[in-house]
Formats: sequence, C-alpha cells, structure tokens
Amino acid sequence: MNILELSEQEIVRRGSLDEMRKMGIDPYPAAEFKVTGYTDEIKDNFKDDEPHREVSIAGRIMSRRIMGKASFIEIQDSCGRIQVYISRDDLCPDENKDQYNIVFKKLLDIGDFVGIDGYVFRTQMGEITVHAQKLTVLSKSLRPLPIVKVKDGVTYDAFDDPELRYRRRYVDLVVNDGVKDIFIKRNKVYTSMRNYFNEHGYMEVETPILQSIPGGASARPFITHHNALDIPLYLRIADELYLKRLIVGGFEGVYEFSKNFRNEGMDRTHNPEFTCMEIYVSYKDYNWMMDFTEKMIERIALEVNGTTQVKVGDNIIDFKAPYKRVTMIDAIKEFTGIDITGMDEVQLRDVCKQLGIEADETMGKGKLIDEIFGEKCEGNYIQPTFIIDYPIEMSPLTKRHRNNPELTERFELMVNGKELANAYSELNDPIDQYERFVEQMKLGEKGDDEAMIIDKDFIRALEYGMPPTSGMGIGMDRLVMLMTGQTTIQEVLLFPQMRPEKTQRRDKEEAYTAIGVPAEWVAPLQKAGVLTIDALAEAGAGKLHQDLCGINKKYKLELKNPSIDDVNAWIDSAKK
Repeated sequence: MNILELSEQEIVRRGSLDEMRKMGIDPYPAAEFKVTGYTDEIKDNFKDDEPHREVSIAGRIMSRRIMGKASFIEIQDSCGRIQVYISRDDLCPDENKDQYNIVFKKLLDIGDFVGIDGYVFRTQMGEITVHAQKLTVLSKSLRPLPIVKVKDGVTYDAFDDPELRYRRRYVDLVVNDGVKDIFIKRNKVYTSMRNYFNEHGYMEVETPILQSIPGGASARPFITHHNALDIPLYLRIADELYLKRLIVGGFEGVYEFSKNFRNEGMDRTHNPEFTCMEIYVSYKDYNWMMDFTEKMIERIALEVNGTTQVKVGDNIIDFKAPYKRVTMIDAIKEFTGIDITGMDEVQLRDVCKQLGIEADETMGKGKLIDEIFGEKCEGNYIQPTFIIDYPIEMSPLTKRHRNNPELTERFELMVNGKELANAYSELNDPIDQYERFVEQMKLGEKGDDEAMIIDKDFIRALEYGMPPTSGMGIGMDRLVMLMTGQTTIQEVLLFPQMRPEKTQRRDKEEAYTAIGVPAEWVAPLQKAGVLTIDALAEAGAGKLHQDLCGINKKYKLELKNPSIDDVNAWIDSAKK
C-alpha cells in the first residue's frame, strides 16, 4: 500500500508498529493470553474488606489519561469496561523504564488490544480498578476508532450514520453502547424457542438450501448453476416441503431455523437473506398451533425481557397470551366496509379499483385478496392478533376449512402492523395438493413470477400418506425486532445486505505517464485530489505546484520537486 493512501493517524500507527518490532516486541503475538477475569464479574464480585484479587484481563484500550509516572486507561472486553491504573515503577521495577516511557506512553493507541496482569482495588474516587503489574501487547490497531464522547447525557461525535454502521458493524459494536445487547437478546430468543420445542419432544433438523425446485412459499427465488450436475439450482425460499417429507417419514415433530432467500424488494422489514423458523407437528391442527404459538411467544418475551410488554416505536405491545382471533373476511369487512364473500376475480378487481389499490392482469383471486388485506387491514393490528380462515386461493398448501370449503384452516399472526407468523392445518390430500399446484402453474403462465412450481416428488411423498399435521413458520428477524424494540430489520442483522461501496473514479498510472507525468508523481497528484486526467486539465498550476511540494515534504517522499513549468506542461497535455 502506498503511504499516500493512508491518513496521518494511520501513518503514525504504522510507525509505532515498526518501532515495536525494532524493540523486539511482537505486536501480534501467537501465544495464548490466559484471561482470569471479566469486567462485569470483577465489579460484581468486588468486596472492600476482602484481600486483593489477582486477575488477568484483556481487551481494547478505549481511553487514556497520561499523568507522568502514573496513568489511567480504560479497557473494554466482551462484557464491558473497567479502569486500569498503570504506575511506571510497578510496570518497570528495574532501571529500564522503556515499557512505560516508550511502549505504553508513545507506541500504544486507543483501539489497541492489551493484556493486563494485576490486582483489583478501589481508588480514592471510589472506582473499582485493576492495578497493572504487567502489560502485554496483544494486537496493534492500525486504524483509529471513532471517539464517541458523552458529557452530561449529550453524545458528541457519534458514530451514527446507518450506512457506515451496517457496513462496519465491527466498529459499531465497539463504540456504540447497546448494539451488542441487541444481538445478545437475539441469541436468547433463539435459545428460548429451541428449549420450548425440545421440551415438547420435537427435533431440530437441517434440510437443503440448494433446491432443484423452490417450493413451500410464493416468492421470487435466486437462481444459480451447479457445474458438476449441469443443472440449475435455486436458493431455498422456504423449507416447508422437506420438513413435511420428514413427517411422512415418521417423525412426530420437526423444526428448523433456516436461512431463506427471496429476490424481492428491501425495506425496513425485508432483507433478501433472512431467517425463518418452521415447525411441523403430527396429529395437530391450526387451533392447537395458535395456542402453542401464543404461549411460546409469551415465554420468549418473559425470558428475554423479564416482562411481556415491549415498547416498539410509539407502541407498547403486550405479548401475554391469549391473542385475539379475527377471520380474514371479517378483517376486510371491518376496515373497508366491503364483504368479499363469494366474489370472483372480476369482482375483486373492481373492489381494488374502488379502494384505489393497484392490480394487474397477472394477479389471481388470492393475490387480489392479499393486496386488499395488506393495504387496508394489516397495518391496523398493533397488538398480537391471529388473522384466520383465509380464502382457498391464497393458501395452496393448506387444508380446506372443515366448515366452509371456500376457506382454509390458516392463520397469520399480526404484530405491530406486520405479519410475524404463518401457520396451517397442512394439506395432506395428494390429489387436492396436485390440483392446487396445477392452479398455481396457471398463475405462473399468466405472468405471476412468484407462483409455485409443481414438486412431483413432494406429491409422491404425500401419496405414501402424511398424518394430519399442523405447521407454523415465524420470521425470526421480525421477532427479534419486536423483542428488542427495533423498527428496522437492519438493526437486528449483524451484516445486512448493502450495495457495494461507492468509490471515486481514478485514472490508472498509465493515463498520466502517457501525457508526460513521471510515474513517481502520479500518487502525489492523486493525494492532492487530482484523480483523473480531466481533473488535471481543470487544475490551477500555482496551487497544484504548491500542494505537490507540500506533500513531498510532509510525507518525506524525497522526490525532486517539479518546477512550475513542469506542472504547467502536465496541465497543457491533459487539455489536449
């Protein structure tokens, strides 16, 4: 890397790195550093009337106060921060004071990882502190961390640009309090759900991510190609059909936390790669699954937050069971005043027009109803509510309703105006299932690129017999959003999908040398902001000459400065 591509701080830090190596200090040692204490438990377990506890801690330097022969630093480990007191004579008991005077005071920076051996005490100011007796350099940080300052409750120089935070999550986690807590809670959500299923005797399984037929949902898949088999493959949009095959195979209950991929839009609640949990249980129906689901979510809320109530934006959401149940048709009637019972495709299209909802010719009856509900009803359900009994056209994998063949035994759990879970009394009639797939193929022929493809192997599995089954899928990212009070999905994904970083266009070295610029001056020119030949043509000779000479001196490049005539000649050549 050319030195001119670095900031001043980066150059200084690389200089410190070199100095350390000259002193025989490995800035990236391989040996294990045995940690015996962590910041939170050190503070929790400290007692003034007990003998000093010897500890070894490790973490990043987050602040420094150098005060001659004694100094304070703040160390951040995986559990929090703690103050460390460093005395020159304790750190360097013999005559050689380089470890303190040079290494600690001059070569270490904020962001560096160090190991501290010492004992715990309380300062005169009352702060629990580690008194360092030995300092070990564990990793030199070559880029400076953003310094976030908080004074009187006001934050200064905050690292709060969302795009930067998501791109550089590793920095976000270090400098922004509370970000790590979101992901700790995410882990607790998964653990709580897993334990709930395991206690009921259901088994966690893994199913294929690369599938020859993308099934189990209506969505636009990502497609790839398998070279060895010479076949197209799809990244899964759902794991439903494979899990049902396992029910056919004799498992009573199976579940999977699956990474799913849907090539659709991105917004505050959608990411093209997301996590879904799906569970299927034999001999159950959707009524049982509603009871099972609401008890599960109540338990998760209690185990993650200690309460069933969570504040999300301006809303306080209470996850205490039971939850309200409303039919799809009643929901549409309540918020539009229109009863869609028995309406055909033409009538539903007229309803969409009447309500100002966009609808095109590719949309079948199910999609039209879905659009009406999504536009006029969904956002009104803030408290957990089960929307039940969907029209059959909306649910190609669902059993017909036992009391009304025009409907299906399906529910979606709505929370904070968005779908959180989707569940069925699963269709186990292979003939009915095949006919529903055929209807989906007709939608595909009309132009619906989210319509399902016939999975003949799945039909074959059903023909061997699948017991009555209830299945439920829940969006884990959305659940974590709710449990942590976040309003955007990107906040609960460690690495959300982003566009490639924008970079400024730079001309290559050959473009400059072709117009007479010596190769050694290309990097200084670009450091001065002249990134292209076009920019060189627009430059002022006097200022550019001054800038180049300044860069040469500042960065000790030891180049022979160009004359003003040389710079003028480069500019004239660039204009031709």
